[in-house]
Amino acid sequence: MVNNATSKRINVFLAGDSTMANCPNFEKPMAGWGQMFSEFFTEEIRVYNFAKGGASTNTFIELGHLAIILDFIQQDDYLFIQFGHNDQKSYGTEPYTTYTSNLEKYVIGAREKGANPILLTSVHRRNFNEKGEIVNSLGDYPKAMIELARKLEVPLINMWEKTEKLYQSLGPEESKKLFVWLEEKEHPNYPNGLQDNTHFCEMGAREIGKHVIKGIKELQLPLLTSIKAID
Repeated sequence: MVNNATSKRINVFLAGDSTMANCPNFEKPMAGWGQMFSEFFTEEIRVYNFAKGGASTNTFIELGHLAIILDFIQQDDYLFIQFGHNDQKSYGTEPYTTYTSNLEKYVIGAREKGANPILLTSVHRRNFNEKGEIVNSLGDYPKAMIELARKLEVPLINMWEKTEKLYQSLGPEESKKLFVWLEEKEHPNYPNGLQDNTHFCEMGAREIGKHVIKGIKELQLPLLTSIKAID
C-alpha cells in the first residue's frame, strides 16, 4: 500500500468523511477534496486518501481504518484529520466529550509513530439564510476541534472559516457551482437531477483543496516546499 523503500518521499494520509473521500465513478461528478489533493504536490509527496463516506470519528476507528493508517504511517509523514458532519448523526459523538476524545486518539497515534497530525475543521454545508448569509449547520464540532488543537498544540487548518468566506464571497447562486447541483438529464449518473448542498463536484473539490493548500502555507508546514504552483 505504501512504498516504504522510498525514504525521501513523504506520505500524507487523509482521514475523514465524504467531503474528503474518493468518490466512485457512479457518483461522478461528486468528489471529495482529498480526491484531488495529490494534484497540488510534486512527486516527493504521496497522498493516501482513507476518508470514507458516512464516517464519523468513532466509526472510522471501529471499522479499523485508523489502525491501518497507524500501521503504515512513518516518521515525518502527515495525518490530516477532518470529521464532524457524521459525528452529528445518531451513531456519532458529542462535541466536547466523545468527539474530542476520539480526535485525541488520532493525534496521539500519529505522534507515537513520529508523524505529524494536522486537524482540519469541517467544511460548511451550503446553507444560506434569507439574507444571503451562511448559517452554521455543524453545531459545536468546529469550535470543539479548535479548542482541542490549542490544548494539544496541534496545527489546525480552519476550513470551517475558509469555506464560510468562500461561499459568502460567491453568494447563494454562484456557490451552487461548487456542489452537485444538476438539472434533470444533465448527467447520466443523476437522470432525475440533484440538489446537494454537502458534497462537492470535481471543480468544487479542487477549489476546496486549494484552500487546504493555503492553510498549509499559512502554517508554514514543511510540505509547502513540495507544493506546485496553483492557478
